[in-house]
Amino acid sequence: MVERHWKGIANREKAGHYIQHLKEETLPGLKTISGFKGLSILSQETKEGTAFLIITRWEKLASIRQFAGENYEEAVVPDAVKAMMIRYDRQAEHYIVQWDETF
Repeated sequence: MVERHWKGIANREKAGHYIQHLKEETLPGLKTISGFKGLSILSQETKEGTAFLIITRWEKLASIRQFAGENYEEAVVPDAVKAMMIRYDRQAEHYIVQWDETF
């Protein structure tokens, strides 16, 4: 299992729209990709705006390449999302899950 992490800070007024975009626009497309295992949306209020950490879970790197292309380390940020963000990571980080236990 591989996790893909991406961070951005949204304008506070647009934070709800960003979550809606993820649920209604991004997630349906991700669900069509073989090897996609899940999505978590984490947020934190900061002085600058609403910070988001988006974690997607994938069976393997090949699955991520289906989503992001061969240069899979580049962040996939649609224009609609760019318009909601104050700033965002241009690169995503990838971690191999060594242990996971959820209750």
